[in-house]
Amino acid sequence: MNAEGKGVFFMECREIKDLLASGNLCVSVYGLGGVGLAITAVWLRAGARVIGVDINDSKVDHLNEGIVDHPEIVVKETIQKAVREGRFKATTDGVNASKNSDIKIVIVPLLLTKSKEPDFTAIDSAVTSIARGLKRGDMVIIETSLPPGTTMYRIKPLLESIGGLKAEEDFGLAYSPERVMVGHAVRDIEEAYPKIVGGVGPRSSEVAKALYERIAKRGVIVVSNPTVAEFEKLAEGIYRDVNIALANELARLAQKLGVDYEEVKIAANSQPYCHLHDTGSGVGGYCIPVYPYLMLYSAVSNGIPLELTITARRINEEQPEYVVKLILDVIKELKLNYNDVKIAILGLAFRGDIGDSRVTPVHDILRGLAKSGIKNIVVHDPFVKNDIVVGELGLKLTSDLSEAVKDADIVAILTKHSLYRKLTAEYLRDLSGKDRICVVDAVHALNPKFTPKGSLYVGVGRPLVKVE
Repeated sequence: MNAEGKGVFFMECREIKDLLASGNLCVSVYGLGGVGLAITAVWLRAGARVIGVDINDSKVDHLNEGIVDHPEIVVKETIQKAVREGRFKATTDGVNASKNSDIKIVIVPLLLTKSKEPDFTAIDSAVTSIARGLKRGDMVIIETSLPPGTTMYRIKPLLESIGGLKAEEDFGLAYSPERVMVGHAVRDIEEAYPKIVGGVGPRSSEVAKALYERIAKRGVIVVSNPTVAEFEKLAEGIYRDVNIALANELARLAQKLGVDYEEVKIAANSQPYCHLHDTGSGVGGYCIPVYPYLMLYSAVSNGIPLELTITARRINEEQPEYVVKLILDVIKELKLNYNDVKIAILGLAFRGDIGDSRVTPVHDILRGLAKSGIKNIVVHDPFVKNDIVVGELGLKLTSDLSEAVKDADIVAILTKHSLYRKLTAEYLRDLSGKDRICVVDAVHALNPKFTPKGSLYVGVGRPLVKVE
């Protein structure tokens, strides 16, 4: 609340923008993961003071010391500078952060239970803390991906019942989904995409729009309510999941027919109404594999079957098993023994050029190979330094490519890191020290035309190349 005792929810839009630019607005960010830290940096760059809230004591201590673990340099430098200037402080006390901030932004994770239903534990906890410190005139903005209807029918009642204030009369409440990819999240927020905003009423939408207009150069799209915005965010991810499933399904047929899916994709996408996606080893991370189940949660309660969405999810969840089969078929083709074969796995992260291996499809591939009785597996990734699943399976993880490939009979490229696109099958054969090498290329990193003599190349959706 400003010096005149007028909360941001009751200010004119011009006043709100001026207050933010002058550094007199305080934003609390609940959830300091990769996206949360990027959001923190964006608000600091816009002029706000920021209180970061997280349940991880160690992370909070490190941030207050200026130790920022994030792949984006702009995030690190922005937060470190703000710590030195006294404009950023991290805390585990969400209630106090709410009391001392004008705007509360929630970006805590919403994960799935074992039964594939949303686990609201983290977001309920964050919202409860906010409600206990909520003041008249405050603004609450939810950015976590949610089942449609959550803001209106779960978060709003929780805030009102605990805080004793009424949304759209005493405080503002809006949903504005994050639309970023960690690695270039600051750019995504500030430059790449419009911000989507759906308030519980017109005033909430107006205030949220005024705030985001200060940071989103592509502007703000105001939708009619939070449920529309929640639905829109999940629809973006489901669109990608369905189209990746189409790519994976077509790639399987292409391989059987001796057709190169990559060649098909390039030709087909020359038509403006076609946008075939890349195939790969599977779909990982906490976004795309989760969104279909969040939408399904709302669909089931409304008696609407999402048959295409669920079929696509099943196809993508089966993709790691398909890659395992490719590798096992190659072992059979080479007449190798499961006990003796060495496999070098290139790539552990769930997507290229990041160090995040959480919910990576490579985990399922490693489990499948281990279950088949293959013991000599070395995993290489230039970005991932530690991984629980690799440790549980008793496998070695290294950032040394030579160490991983030495004596390998099969090299399986499973993540689209830029480093791997610079390799050739001949180079990998030479690193192995063997007379022949087999490359199983799930992400089309290599050109099969350059497969060396005596070696094999097998790509997902590509014909077998065997050079005698």
